[in-house]
Amino acid sequence: MAKTTTKNNDSAANIGFEAKLWLAADKLRNNMDAAEYKHVVLGLIFIKYISDAFEEMRAKLIAGKGEFAGSDPEDADEYRAENVFWVPKEARWSQLQAAAKQPTIGKVVDDAMVALERDNPRLKGVLPKDYARPALDKHRLGELIDLIGTITLVATATEGNDAKSHRSVDLLGRVYEYFLTRFASAEGKNGGQFYTPSCVVRVIVEMLSPYKGRVYDPCCGSGGMFVQSEKFVLEHGGRIGDLSIYGQESNATTRRLAIMNLAIRGIEADFGPEQADAFRRDLHKDLKAQFVIANPPFNDSDWHRMDDDVRWQYGVPPKGNANFAWVQHFIHHLAPDGYAGFVLANGSMSSNQSGEGDIRKAIIEADLVDCMVALPGQLFYSTQIPVCLWFLTKRKNDGKLRDRRKQTLFIDTRKLGTLIDRVHRELTDADIAKIASTYHAWRGDSLESRHSRESGNPWAYTDIPGFCKSADLDLIKQHGYVLTPGRYVGAEEVEDDGEPFEEKMTRLVAELNEQFTESAKLERAIRKNLQGLGYDL
Repeated sequence: MAKTTTKNNDSAANIGFEAKLWLAADKLRNNMDAAEYKHVVLGLIFIKYISDAFEEMRAKLIAGKGEFAGSDPEDADEYRAENVFWVPKEARWSQLQAAAKQPTIGKVVDDAMVALERDNPRLKGVLPKDYARPALDKHRLGELIDLIGTITLVATATEGNDAKSHRSVDLLGRVYEYFLTRFASAEGKNGGQFYTPSCVVRVIVEMLSPYKGRVYDPCCGSGGMFVQSEKFVLEHGGRIGDLSIYGQESNATTRRLAIMNLAIRGIEADFGPEQADAFRRDLHKDLKAQFVIANPPFNDSDWHRMDDDVRWQYGVPPKGNANFAWVQHFIHHLAPDGYAGFVLANGSMSSNQSGEGDIRKAIIEADLVDCMVALPGQLFYSTQIPVCLWFLTKRKNDGKLRDRRKQTLFIDTRKLGTLIDRVHRELTDADIAKIASTYHAWRGDSLESRHSRESGNPWAYTDIPGFCKSADLDLIKQHGYVLTPGRYVGAEEVEDDGEPFEEKMTRLVAELNEQFTESAKLERAIRKNLQGLGYDL
């Protein structure tokens, strides 16, 4: 299989700088709930990033070299021209650090947030501004500021100012993402409302390969899908800006997290004017996206349905479950040459309740289902419900790749992944590469398939029993339009060890008899010991 090139060698379970910083910050949490403490910490990390990026630009303006000759370091427009937030004096990190030990530090931080929003319209209504509240221990707040202030210390002494600043900005992004992960874990079910595990996002992004175009997520949470899409572009030689990002989020607090998450990386996005439920009010009504990437709420029974909605092209979804409302919403916003990849509960692949089976059948008959992926359990912080990935497209034959009309690829990854603790599993880099390269080889657009084409074998994909199967529409019909990969991939082939059956059975029976004998000895010894203690069994 061709290797995927997105790099993420550090598992979220690895103890590195981010983890040490988390452990130190978590000690300062005291009795504060994780959901509340999250905004305290992430708000400070954000203002640290804003200030670092500003100071880097300010140093260039002060130096006045090249294109910055004659520039005014106190002119806000100089910063905005370089897509850098203008930071007024009262909001600069040095001011916060200087006041960290003062009892008024809470008000100092609040004033800094207000000033940032005042001078940067993109941040209006986004930043947390309740650091002065009595319930927040000001001594611990000061300690937290000092702790976050150490992030820039990882740059080596021999590095120049620019290199040091770039390193710190990159590290701040990593810390922000790591803290989002840990807060999702700490909050459990509620944390899943704003965070999709990064390994799941990476699978979707690697399979969709969003190089250029419009990316849309109508339930974007904290924006992880967008961040990973931009990483993909940069790691494949593109530029920030090659993607136009459109998001929507119904939770106001989570929407603010998303805006901060993208701003900390310099990513522009259109989140609409405010928070809104995509079914009640579609903020991007006329959008047709090349890439739809989403993790909607699983099996949502509390959603708003209009029976005559133009989106219900394949059937009116049931009021008791929004799964196929989301699917049809994604299809509605998909461009003619676009691809959609999204997470759904496993029930979506087989349910026939309340007309869901008829809607799924209509979508299959329309030849929109490109690939189905069954995921391992324990990937999500918010649910133990088994989940899957759907990949849809309106164009299975674009003249460049293999003609896959009336065909669907099924991939079963339930045996992949590594436990990082007792209850959570992650897909490794190798797992993600295996899944994504299988899909791209099937489509005919992987590096391996291109090499094979040169050697006379145009398509490198082959079915692997127990893992992947390319099925045509007739086979899917035979399975009653059920899309569960396990029905198609079959059982994994067991390697023949060459030992004749009769000899193997004789050996295994002998081994079993020995184990029965040992078990009987152990039972007698236990009974004897219990009798010595005055107990009879």
